[in-house]
Amino acid sequence: QVQPVESGGGLVQAGGSLRLACTASGRTGMGWFRHAPGKERAFVASITWSGLNTYYADSVKGRFTISRDNAKNSVYLQMNSLQLADTAVYYCAATRSGGATTREMDYPYWGQGTQVTVSS
Repeated sequence: QVQPVESGGGLVQAGGSLRLACTASGRTGMGWFRHAPGKERAFVASITWSGLNTYYADSVKGRFTISRDNAKNSVYLQMNSLQLADTAVYYCAATRSGGATTREMDYPYWGQGTQVTVSS
């Protein structure tokens, strides 16, 4: 069974960078979502199994990059120019197929989450 496991969260100053990693077995599309205090969980980025297609939320376009290394069963989220509004618990999730979408409902497998805190 696919079981994503996140790593790489932490505390960073505004304007800084952080890279999240997620390991998950299986030929699946992968996505990153985040849950900020007082808000609903929201889509951040996703990538197909092939890595040929990626999708981003408007709020992170140009700042975040999703990538994957299938040889290592790993997906990464490079986060640059971090803002206070990026503070959240970040979740890695996997689809049942090689495709990827922006919808939570398409991801049946979820990690436990990793905290990212951006300070001023």
